[in-house]
Amino acid sequence: MSSINNCEAHFDVLIVGAGMVGTAIACGLGSKGIRVALFDQSEPAPLPADSLPELRVSALSSASENILKNLGAWAHMETMRMTPYRRMAVWEKLHTPWGKEIASRANQVVFDAAEIGHEQLGYIVENRVTQLGLLAAAKACSEISLFCPVTIDSMQLSDEKPQVVLSDGRRFSGDLLIGADGANSKVRQSAGLGVEQRDYEQQCFVATVEISGGCQDVTWQAFTPTGPEAFLPLPDVNCKSYASIVWYHQPEKVQELLNLSGEAFLKVLSDTFPVELPEIRQVCERSAFPIARRHAHRYYQHGVVLAGDAAHTINPLAGQGVNLGFQDAAWLIEILINARQAKEDLGSQIVLQRYENARRKENALMMSVMDGFYHSFSNQSRPLQLLRNAGLTIAGKLSPAVNQVMKYAMGLSGKQPPLASESRHITYTPISDIRSPLR
Repeated sequence: MSSINNCEAHFDVLIVGAGMVGTAIACGLGSKGIRVALFDQSEPAPLPADSLPELRVSALSSASENILKNLGAWAHMETMRMTPYRRMAVWEKLHTPWGKEIASRANQVVFDAAEIGHEQLGYIVENRVTQLGLLAAAKACSEISLFCPVTIDSMQLSDEKPQVVLSDGRRFSGDLLIGADGANSKVRQSAGLGVEQRDYEQQCFVATVEISGGCQDVTWQAFTPTGPEAFLPLPDVNCKSYASIVWYHQPEKVQELLNLSGEAFLKVLSDTFPVELPEIRQVCERSAFPIARRHAHRYYQHGVVLAGDAAHTINPLAGQGVNLGFQDAAWLIEILINARQAKEDLGSQIVLQRYENARRKENALMMSVMDGFYHSFSNQSRPLQLLRNAGLTIAGKLSPAVNQVMKYAMGLSGKQPPLASESRHITYTPISDIRSPLR
């Protein structure tokens, strides 16, 4: 990774946001000789091996694993920690008319990696592990200049070439500015790329807990009228086992959970969560955050493009947000590298339209699917409840259908970018093959 000391500099691409998606894009472009300037307010601290698992984790799919391997980040991540999960169970909690939970799991659907010949469905990984792995790969690339910590004073996007001005007066220009700066993206706001937003009635409560019984290899999600109750395995640390508890509920209930003492919270957890929950020894950390659906009206204008949460956020109940972000990154990398090989302007609307064609419909589809789950399981209409549980029961007995859903969720079916392939030697699609909208 190179450094810049002069007051003004020009790069091929400027990226605002050195999180997972922004740094992934930088790695992909930099590895192909495109000069990248990467900006952020802070850099994550190293993760001590004996530190407790962090609250913010992601379920990385096989496609995301391949992308991270091909970008050179996975090898660094493996030196830290991650937890493979091999099975995933989904069901709706049902109760008798007098309020007792029904123990039967006839409506349970179990996804098992062994059924499709894979060792795991994916990995539960702390976000800081993924970010540190990507930053290590970026710092090994001479074409990437990391400016961190810095504060951006302004962005000038009306000229032919976008510019970023730092609070210390340094000025940078580029052929393209990429906004990978999260859900409240300043790049999106500065470019005037409007966003459609819909807040959900739920909030997401998360807790890191110590469990007995050793490291788990299964995740599960039980749907309830107030939102899912979920269990995610975390890595063992110092011979102790941990898990992430995810609980969707109304904001007032979430606040109540945050205010409970540790002992009182454990009692509520034991009384409420399914019997599949392992014995919990103690609560290590807990927090909550609101959830909302956002989708930018457009992903680009001349010289500016959005990726990851800057372009879209979805209901996190299936943990697909970060995987969608890595798909954004992989497609944008491919399209920009093809444009460079064809000697096209990286910031031209013709080039950036290809990226929007590749990603907008896919992201919108995933948003609609997550909304469908949210609204369906929140509706306690008796006929609808019978219908959806009949569907779950039937689906659980149809192995080919379950296997196909697994492959799609893992990124093993459907149109995938080259970076999501297992090969580390990526051959980019000829530019003529991606001019029309991608399906």
